[in-house]
Amino acid sequence: MSFDSLGLLAELVRAVKAQNYNEPTPIQSQAIPVILEGRDIMGCAQTGTGKTAGFTLPLLHLLSKKATSKGSRPVRALILTPTRELAAQVGESVDVYGKHLPLKSAVIFGGVKINPQITKLRHGVDILVATPGRLLDHVNQKTVDLSSVEILVLDEADRMLDMGFINDIRKTIALLPKERQSLLFSATFSQEIRKLAGSLLKSPVLIEVARRNDTPELVKQQIHPVDRERKRELLSHIISSQNWQQVLVFTRTKHGANRLVKQLEQDGISAAAIHGNKSQGARTQALSSFKNNSIRVLVATDVAARGLDIDQLAHVVNFELPNVPEDYVHRIGRTGRAGNEGEAMSLVCIDEHKLLQDIERLLKRELPKEVVPGYEPDPSIKAEPILKRRSGFAGKKPSFGNAGKRRTNGSSSAPGGKSKTFGKSRRKNPGKVGASQGFRSRGK
Repeated sequence: MSFDSLGLLAELVRAVKAQNYNEPTPIQSQAIPVILEGRDIMGCAQTGTGKTAGFTLPLLHLLSKKATSKGSRPVRALILTPTRELAAQVGESVDVYGKHLPLKSAVIFGGVKINPQITKLRHGVDILVATPGRLLDHVNQKTVDLSSVEILVLDEADRMLDMGFINDIRKTIALLPKERQSLLFSATFSQEIRKLAGSLLKSPVLIEVARRNDTPELVKQQIHPVDRERKRELLSHIISSQNWQQVLVFTRTKHGANRLVKQLEQDGISAAAIHGNKSQGARTQALSSFKNNSIRVLVATDVAARGLDIDQLAHVVNFELPNVPEDYVHRIGRTGRAGNEGEAMSLVCIDEHKLLQDIERLLKRELPKEVVPGYEPDPSIKAEPILKRRSGFAGKKPSFGNAGKRRTNGSSSAPGGKSKTFGKSRRKNPGKVGASQGFRSRGK
Protein backbone atom coordinates (compact mmCIF):
# COMPACT_ATOMS: atom_id res chain seq x y z
CA MET A 1 0.00 0.00 0.00
CA SER A 2 1.17 3.54 -0.76
CA PHE A 3 0.10 6.94 0.56
CA ASP A 4 -1.44 7.64 -2.86
CA SER A 5 -3.97 4.86 -2.28
CA LEU A 6 -5.25 6.30 1.02
CA GLY A 7 -7.26 9.07 -0.62
CA LEU A 8 -5.18 11.96 0.68
CA LEU A 9 -4.80 15.25 -1.17
CA ALA A 10 -1.96 15.37 -3.68
CA GLU A 11 -0.34 18.20 -1.69
CA LEU A 12 -0.16 15.96 1.39
CA VAL A 13 1.24 12.99 -0.53
CA ARG A 14 3.90 15.27 -2.01
CA ALA A 15 4.89 16.52 1.46
CA VAL A 16 5.07 12.96 2.80
CA LYS A 17 7.26 11.76 -0.07
CA ALA A 18 9.57 14.74 0.47
CA GLN A 19 10.28 13.21 3.91
CA ASN A 20 11.24 9.93 2.20
CA TYR A 21 8.18 8.07 3.47
CA ASN A 22 6.75 5.84 0.76
CA GLU A 23 4.59 3.30 2.58
CA PRO A 24 2.24 4.01 5.50
CA THR A 25 2.77 2.22 8.81
CA PRO A 26 0.03 -0.10 10.12
CA ILE A 27 -1.51 2.59 12.36
CA GLN A 28 -1.49 5.04 9.44
CA SER A 29 -2.99 2.64 6.89
CA GLN A 30 -5.78 1.71 9.31
CA ALA A 31 -6.49 5.11 10.88
CA ILE A 32 -6.29 7.50 7.93
CA PRO A 33 -9.19 6.06 5.86
CA VAL A 34 -11.44 5.92 8.94
CA ILE A 35 -10.66 9.51 9.93
CA LEU A 36 -11.30 10.66 6.35
CA GLU A 37 -14.79 9.15 6.68
CA GLY A 38 -15.44 11.47 9.62
CA ARG A 39 -15.52 8.66 12.21
CA ASP A 40 -14.31 8.88 15.79
CA ILE A 41 -11.26 6.77 16.60
CA MET A 42 -9.77 5.09 19.65
CA GLY A 43 -6.25 4.27 18.45
CA CYS A 44 -3.49 2.38 20.20
CA ALA A 45 0.01 1.83 18.85
CA GLN A 46 3.52 1.52 20.18
CA THR A 47 5.53 4.69 20.31
CA GLY A 48 7.57 5.29 17.17
CA THR A 49 5.03 3.70 14.82
CA GLY A 50 3.97 6.90 13.03
CA LYS A 51 0.93 7.69 15.17
CA THR A 52 1.37 11.46 14.79
CA ALA A 53 1.20 11.35 10.98
CA GLY A 54 -1.72 8.96 11.39
CA PHE A 55 -3.90 11.82 12.61
CA THR A 56 -2.21 14.96 11.26
CA LEU A 57 -2.46 13.89 7.60
CA PRO A 58 -6.22 13.21 7.53
CA LEU A 59 -6.85 16.22 9.78
CA LEU A 60 -5.11 18.49 7.28
CA HIS A 61 -7.03 16.85 4.44
CA LEU A 62 -10.43 17.38 6.08
CA LEU A 63 -9.79 21.01 7.00
CA SER A 64 -8.57 21.80 3.49
CA LYS A 65 -11.59 20.22 1.82
CA LYS A 66 -14.00 22.34 3.88
CA ALA A 67 -13.10 26.00 3.49
CA THR A 68 -14.24 28.65 5.98
CA SER A 69 -15.82 31.97 5.09
CA LYS A 70 -13.46 34.54 3.61
CA GLY A 71 -11.54 36.48 6.21
CA SER A 72 -12.56 34.16 9.04
CA ARG A 73 -9.95 31.89 10.64
CA PRO A 74 -11.30 30.33 13.85
CA VAL A 75 -9.65 27.38 15.60
CA ARG A 76 -11.06 24.40 13.72
CA ALA A 77 -8.84 21.61 15.05
CA LEU A 78 -7.50 21.23 18.59
CA ILE A 79 -4.70 18.78 19.43
CA LEU A 80 -4.03 18.27 23.14
CA THR A 81 -0.71 16.77 24.30
CA PRO A 82 0.69 16.19 27.81
CA THR A 83 4.13 17.79 27.45
CA ARG A 84 5.85 20.76 25.82
CA GLU A 85 8.21 18.54 23.86
CA LEU A 86 5.39 16.47 22.41
CA ALA A 87 3.40 19.60 21.56
CA ALA A 88 6.40 21.02 19.69
CA GLN A 89 6.90 17.71 17.89
CA VAL A 90 3.27 17.53 16.79
CA GLY A 91 3.35 21.17 15.72
CA GLU A 92 6.39 20.47 13.60
CA SER A 93 4.59 17.57 11.91
CA VAL A 94 1.61 19.79 11.13
CA ASP A 95 3.93 22.35 9.53
CA VAL A 96 5.92 19.77 7.54
CA TYR A 97 2.94 17.87 6.15
CA GLY A 98 0.80 20.96 5.61
CA LYS A 99 3.43 23.15 3.93
CA HIS A 100 1.60 23.05 0.58
CA LEU A 101 -1.78 23.91 2.11
CA PRO A 102 -3.20 27.35 3.03
CA LEU A 103 -3.70 26.42 6.68
CA LYS A 104 -2.19 28.18 9.70
CA SER A 105 -1.23 26.50 12.97
CA ALA A 106 0.10 27.47 16.38
CA VAL A 107 1.65 25.64 19.34
CA ILE A 108 1.03 26.88 22.89
CA PHE A 109 2.41 25.54 26.17
CA GLY A 110 3.53 26.76 29.57
CA GLY A 111 7.00 27.74 30.69
CA VAL A 112 7.31 30.55 28.13
CA LYS A 113 5.83 34.07 27.86
CA ILE A 114 2.16 34.09 26.96
CA ASN A 115 2.06 37.40 25.04
CA PRO A 116 3.68 36.12 21.80
CA GLN A 117 1.14 33.28 21.84
CA ILE A 118 -1.71 35.77 22.26
CA THR A 119 -0.46 37.78 19.28
CA LYS A 120 -0.38 34.71 17.06
CA LEU A 121 -3.83 33.60 18.16
CA ARG A 122 -5.29 37.02 17.40
CA HIS A 123 -4.11 36.70 13.80
CA GLY A 124 -6.15 33.50 13.54
CA VAL A 125 -5.11 29.83 13.35
CA ASP A 126 -6.85 26.81 11.90
CA ILE A 127 -5.01 24.19 13.97
CA LEU A 128 -4.03 24.65 17.60
CA VAL A 129 -1.62 22.29 19.38
CA ALA A 130 -1.64 22.82 23.14
CA THR A 131 -0.91 21.46 26.58
CA PRO A 132 -4.06 21.50 28.76
CA GLY A 133 -2.84 23.95 31.40
CA ARG A 134 -1.68 26.70 29.06
CA LEU A 135 -4.78 26.26 26.89
CA LEU A 136 -7.01 27.01 29.88
CA ASP A 137 -4.82 30.01 30.71
CA HIS A 138 -5.76 31.40 27.29
CA VAL A 139 -9.41 30.47 27.77
CA ASN A 140 -9.48 32.35 31.08
CA GLN A 141 -7.91 35.40 29.40
CA LYS A 142 -10.40 35.09 26.53
CA THR A 143 -7.58 34.95 23.99
CA VAL A 144 -8.80 31.74 22.37
CA ASP A 145 -12.25 30.66 21.25
CA LEU A 146 -12.96 26.93 20.94
CA SER A 147 -16.58 27.20 19.81
CA SER A 148 -15.73 26.40 16.16
CA VAL A 149 -13.60 23.30 16.73
CA GLU A 150 -14.51 20.58 14.25
CA ILE A 151 -11.86 18.00 15.18
CA LEU A 152 -10.45 17.20 18.64
CA VAL A 153 -7.35 15.04 19.08
CA LEU A 154 -6.16 13.72 22.44
CA ASP A 155 -2.60 12.52 21.90
CA GLU A 156 -0.92 10.31 24.53
CA ALA A 157 -4.16 10.29 26.49
CA ASP A 158 -2.85 7.83 29.06
CA ARG A 159 0.07 10.11 29.87
CA MET A 160 -2.30 13.05 30.33
CA LEU A 161 -4.27 11.05 32.88
CA ASP A 162 -1.05 9.98 34.64
CA MET A 163 -0.04 13.64 34.92
CA GLY A 164 -3.35 14.61 36.52
CA PHE A 165 -4.91 16.44 33.57
CA ILE A 166 -8.34 14.77 33.71
CA ASN A 167 -10.09 17.84 35.16
CA ASP A 168 -8.46 20.14 32.58
CA ILE A 169 -9.53 17.78 29.80
CA ARG A 170 -13.12 17.79 31.03
CA LYS A 171 -13.14 21.60 31.26
CA THR A 172 -11.80 21.83 27.72
CA ILE A 173 -14.31 19.36 26.29
CA ALA A 174 -17.14 21.36 27.86
CA LEU A 175 -16.06 24.35 25.74
CA LEU A 176 -16.21 22.46 22.44
CA PRO A 177 -19.18 21.99 20.11
CA LYS A 178 -21.05 18.76 20.77
CA GLU A 179 -21.03 17.98 17.07
CA ARG A 180 -17.40 17.30 16.28
CA GLN A 181 -15.03 14.50 15.32
CA SER A 182 -12.93 13.18 18.21
CA LEU A 183 -9.73 11.15 17.93
CA LEU A 184 -8.12 9.56 20.98
CA PHE A 185 -4.65 8.07 20.69
CA SER A 186 -2.78 6.31 23.45
CA ALA A 187 0.16 3.97 23.92
CA THR A 188 -1.88 1.89 26.37
CA PHE A 189 -5.60 1.23 26.92
CA SER A 190 -6.17 1.24 30.66
CA GLN A 191 -9.62 1.13 32.22
CA GLU A 192 -9.32 4.88 32.89
CA ILE A 193 -8.67 5.52 29.20
CA ARG A 194 -11.64 3.41 28.17
CA LYS A 195 -13.84 5.33 30.61
CA LEU A 196 -12.65 8.65 29.16
CA ALA A 197 -13.25 7.37 25.63
CA GLY A 198 -16.78 6.35 26.58
CA SER A 199 -17.63 9.92 27.58
CA LEU A 200 -15.79 11.54 24.66
CA LEU A 201 -16.22 9.40 21.54
CA LYS A 202 -19.30 8.51 19.51
CA SER A 203 -19.35 4.93 18.19
CA PRO A 204 -15.54 4.94 17.83
CA VAL A 205 -13.58 2.61 15.61
CA LEU A 206 -11.03 0.72 17.70
CA ILE A 207 -7.63 0.49 16.06
CA GLU A 208 -5.01 -1.44 18.00
CA VAL A 209 -1.86 -2.46 16.16
CA ALA A 210 0.19 -3.62 19.15
CA ARG A 211 -0.44 -5.64 22.27
CA ARG A 212 -1.07 -3.60 25.38
CA ASN A 213 2.14 -2.53 27.13
CA ASP A 214 4.30 -4.44 24.66
CA THR A 215 7.89 -3.37 23.93
CA PRO A 216 9.31 -2.73 20.44
CA GLU A 217 10.50 -5.97 18.85
CA LEU A 218 13.67 -4.40 17.44
CA VAL A 219 14.90 -3.20 20.85
CA LYS A 220 17.54 -5.39 22.50
CA GLN A 221 17.00 -5.26 26.26
CA GLN A 222 19.76 -5.93 28.79
CA ILE A 223 19.96 -5.75 32.59
CA HIS A 224 23.31 -5.01 34.28
CA PRO A 225 23.27 -5.70 38.04
CA VAL A 226 25.51 -3.19 39.86
CA ASP A 227 25.86 -1.55 43.28
CA ARG A 228 23.95 1.72 43.63
CA GLU A 229 27.12 3.76 44.30
CA ARG A 230 28.87 2.40 41.20
CA LYS A 231 26.14 3.08 38.66
CA ARG A 232 27.65 6.32 37.41
CA GLU A 233 31.08 4.70 37.14
CA LEU A 234 29.64 1.81 35.13
CA LEU A 235 27.65 4.14 32.88
CA SER A 236 30.76 6.19 32.08
CA HIS A 237 32.72 2.99 31.44
CA ILE A 238 30.12 1.64 28.99
CA ILE A 239 29.75 4.92 27.10
CA SER A 240 33.51 5.35 26.77
CA SER A 241 34.51 1.73 26.09
CA GLN A 242 31.80 1.26 23.45
CA ASN A 243 32.30 4.77 22.04
CA TRP A 244 28.63 5.69 22.20
CA GLN A 245 28.09 9.10 20.64
CA GLN A 246 24.40 9.51 21.42
CA VAL A 247 22.64 7.98 24.42
CA LEU A 248 19.44 8.92 26.24
CA VAL A 249 19.60 8.23 29.98
CA PHE A 250 16.58 8.16 32.31
CA THR A 251 16.57 8.98 36.03
CA ARG A 252 13.63 9.05 38.43
CA THR A 253 14.06 12.61 39.65
CA LYS A 254 15.12 16.07 38.51
CA HIS A 255 17.75 16.21 41.25
CA GLY A 256 19.16 12.88 40.11
CA ALA A 257 19.29 14.07 36.50
CA ASN A 258 21.19 17.25 37.42
CA ARG A 259 23.65 15.37 39.59
CA LEU A 260 24.34 12.73 36.95
CA VAL A 261 25.05 15.41 34.32
CA LYS A 262 27.68 16.98 36.59
CA GLN A 263 29.28 13.59 37.25
CA LEU A 264 29.41 12.67 33.56
CA GLU A 265 30.95 16.05 32.72
CA GLN A 266 33.62 15.36 35.35
CA ASP A 267 34.31 12.08 33.56
CA GLY A 268 34.85 13.97 30.30
CA ILE A 269 31.50 13.00 28.77
CA SER A 270 29.41 15.91 27.46
CA ALA A 271 25.87 15.84 28.84
CA ALA A 272 22.77 17.92 29.52
CA ALA A 273 19.56 17.41 31.49
CA ILE A 274 15.94 17.89 30.42
CA HIS A 275 13.13 17.96 32.98
CA GLY A 276 10.27 20.04 34.36
CA ASN A 277 12.39 22.46 36.42
CA LYS A 278 14.38 23.54 33.37
CA SER A 279 13.23 26.63 31.48
CA GLN A 280 11.77 26.04 28.05
CA GLY A 281 14.82 27.68 26.50
CA ALA A 282 17.15 25.34 28.36
CA ARG A 283 15.09 22.29 27.41
CA THR A 284 14.98 23.29 23.76
CA GLN A 285 18.73 23.96 23.72
CA ALA A 286 19.53 20.63 25.41
CA LEU A 287 17.40 18.68 22.94
CA SER A 288 18.83 20.55 19.97
CA SER A 289 22.41 19.93 21.15
CA PHE A 290 21.63 16.25 21.57
CA LYS A 291 20.07 15.92 18.14
CA ASN A 292 22.97 17.62 16.38
CA ASN A 293 25.52 15.56 18.39
CA SER A 294 26.99 18.56 20.24
CA ILE A 295 26.54 16.52 23.43
CA ARG A 296 26.74 12.76 23.82
CA VAL A 297 24.31 12.19 26.68
CA LEU A 298 20.84 13.59 27.35
CA VAL A 299 19.61 12.83 30.87
CA ALA A 300 15.82 12.96 31.21
CA THR A 301 13.06 12.29 33.69
CA ASP A 302 9.85 10.50 32.73
CA VAL A 303 8.17 13.80 31.85
CA ALA A 304 10.15 13.58 28.59
CA ALA A 305 9.62 9.88 27.93
CA ARG A 306 6.75 10.46 25.49
CA GLY A 307 7.81 13.74 23.93
CA LEU A 308 11.27 12.96 22.59
CA ASP A 309 11.59 11.94 18.97
CA ILE A 310 15.22 11.47 17.94
CA ASP A 311 15.90 9.90 14.57
CA GLN A 312 17.86 6.63 14.72
CA LEU A 313 18.60 6.86 18.45
CA ALA A 314 20.55 3.67 19.11
CA HIS A 315 20.91 3.63 22.91
CA VAL A 316 18.63 4.19 25.89
CA VAL A 317 19.82 3.59 29.45
CA ASN A 318 17.68 3.30 32.57
CA PHE A 319 20.09 4.71 35.14
CA GLU A 320 17.28 4.07 37.60
CA LEU A 321 14.24 1.89 36.98
CA PRO A 322 10.91 3.74 36.97
CA ASN A 323 8.47 3.28 39.85
CA VAL A 324 5.66 2.63 37.38
CA PRO A 325 6.28 -0.46 35.19
CA GLU A 326 4.47 1.02 32.17
CA ASP A 327 6.97 3.89 32.12
CA TYR A 328 9.70 1.35 31.29
CA VAL A 329 7.89 0.61 28.03
CA HIS A 330 7.63 4.28 27.16
CA ARG A 331 11.27 4.95 28.03
CA ILE A 332 12.77 2.24 25.87
CA GLY A 333 10.34 3.15 23.09
CA ARG A 334 12.62 6.11 22.36
CA THR A 335 14.89 3.67 20.50
CA GLY A 336 14.08 1.03 17.90
CA ARG A 337 11.78 3.47 16.09
CA ALA A 338 10.54 3.38 12.50
CA GLY A 339 12.06 -0.03 11.79
CA ASN A 340 15.53 0.75 13.20
CA GLU A 341 17.26 -1.47 15.72
CA GLY A 342 18.00 -0.16 19.19
CA GLU A 343 19.48 -1.13 22.54
CA ALA A 344 17.90 -0.52 25.95
CA MET A 345 20.13 -1.07 28.96
CA SER A 346 19.13 -0.91 32.63
CA LEU A 347 21.53 -0.50 35.55
CA VAL A 348 19.83 -2.28 38.45
CA CYS A 349 20.93 -2.21 42.08
CA ILE A 350 19.62 -4.31 44.97
CA ASP A 351 17.10 -1.59 45.88
CA GLU A 352 15.36 -2.07 42.54
CA HIS A 353 14.81 -5.82 42.45
CA LYS A 354 11.09 -5.42 43.20
CA LEU A 355 10.75 -2.78 40.46
CA LEU A 356 12.44 -5.15 38.00
CA GLN A 357 10.07 -7.95 38.98
CA ASP A 358 7.11 -5.65 38.33
CA ILE A 359 8.46 -4.78 34.88
CA GLU A 360 9.06 -8.43 33.98
CA ARG A 361 5.56 -9.29 35.19
CA LEU A 362 4.15 -6.60 32.92
CA LEU A 363 6.19 -7.86 29.95
CA LYS A 364 5.39 -11.48 30.82
CA ARG A 365 9.02 -12.50 30.41
CA GLU A 366 12.36 -12.38 32.18
CA LEU A 367 14.87 -9.88 30.86
CA PRO A 368 18.45 -11.06 30.15
CA LYS A 369 20.98 -10.16 32.87
CA GLU A 370 24.74 -9.77 32.56
CA VAL A 371 27.25 -8.64 35.18
CA VAL A 372 29.96 -6.42 33.70
CA PRO A 373 33.41 -7.70 34.79
CA GLY A 374 34.85 -5.43 37.44
CA TYR A 375 31.42 -4.18 38.52
CA GLU A 376 30.13 -7.25 40.35
CA PRO A 377 27.53 -6.36 43.03
CA ASP A 378 28.71 -6.61 46.66
CA PRO A 379 26.47 -9.25 48.32
CA SER A 380 26.97 -7.63 51.73
CA ILE A 381 25.11 -4.43 50.69
CA LYS A 382 21.55 -4.35 51.98
CA ALA A 383 18.58 -2.99 50.09
CA GLU A 384 17.30 0.48 50.95
CA PRO A 385 13.68 1.51 50.42
CA ILE A 386 12.76 3.56 47.36
CA LEU A 387 10.19 6.28 47.95
CA LYS A 388 7.50 5.54 45.42
CA ARG A 389 5.59 8.34 43.78
CA ARG A 390 4.16 9.09 40.41
CA SER A 391 2.82 12.14 38.65
CA GLY A 392 -0.34 12.76 40.64
CA PHE A 393 -1.66 10.75 43.58
CA ALA A 394 -2.61 7.10 43.45
CA GLY A 395 -6.31 6.84 42.85
CA LYS A 396 -7.79 10.33 43.10
CA LYS A 397 -5.78 12.94 41.23
CA PRO A 398 -5.17 16.35 42.83
CA SER A 399 -6.68 19.44 41.27
CA PHE A 400 -4.17 22.28 41.18
CA GLY A 401 -4.76 25.89 40.29
CA ASN A 402 -2.71 27.95 37.83
CA ALA A 403 -2.62 25.02 35.42
CA GLY A 404 0.33 24.88 33.09
CA LYS A 405 2.48 27.39 34.99
CA ARG A 406 5.98 26.54 36.08
CA ARG A 407 6.46 25.71 39.75
CA THR A 408 9.61 25.30 41.76
CA ASN A 409 10.79 24.08 45.18
CA GLY A 410 8.01 21.51 45.46
CA SER A 411 5.33 24.20 45.83
CA SER A 412 1.90 23.95 44.23
CA SER A 413 -1.23 26.00 44.27
CA ALA A 414 -4.09 24.10 45.83
CA PRO A 415 -7.74 24.64 44.92
CA GLY A 416 -9.05 27.99 46.00
CA GLY A 417 -5.71 29.68 45.44
CA LYS A 418 -4.17 28.56 48.74
CA SER A 419 -0.55 27.63 48.67
CA LYS A 420 0.32 24.11 49.65
CA THR A 421 3.93 23.01 50.01
CA PHE A 422 4.76 19.33 49.70
CA GLY A 423 8.42 19.78 50.61
CA LYS A 424 11.26 17.48 49.69
CA SER A 425 11.34 13.79 50.57
CA ARG A 426 14.81 12.38 51.20
CA ARG A 427 16.22 8.95 51.83
CA LYS A 428 18.44 8.16 54.77
CA ASN A 429 21.41 8.93 52.56
CA PRO A 430 20.69 12.42 51.20
CA GLY A 431 23.70 12.37 48.90
CA LYS A 432 22.49 9.36 47.02
CA VAL A 433 21.48 9.73 43.38
CA GLY A 434 17.74 9.37 42.95
CA ALA A 435 16.37 11.19 46.00
CA SER A 436 12.75 12.05 45.47
CA GLN A 437 12.16 15.76 45.11
CA GLY A 438 8.72 17.27 45.04
CA PHE A 439 5.95 16.61 42.56
CA ARG A 440 6.19 16.99 38.80
CA SER A 441 4.96 20.29 37.37
CA ARG A 442 1.98 20.34 35.06
CA GLY A 443 1.97 21.52 31.47
CA LYS A 444 5.64 20.68 30.99
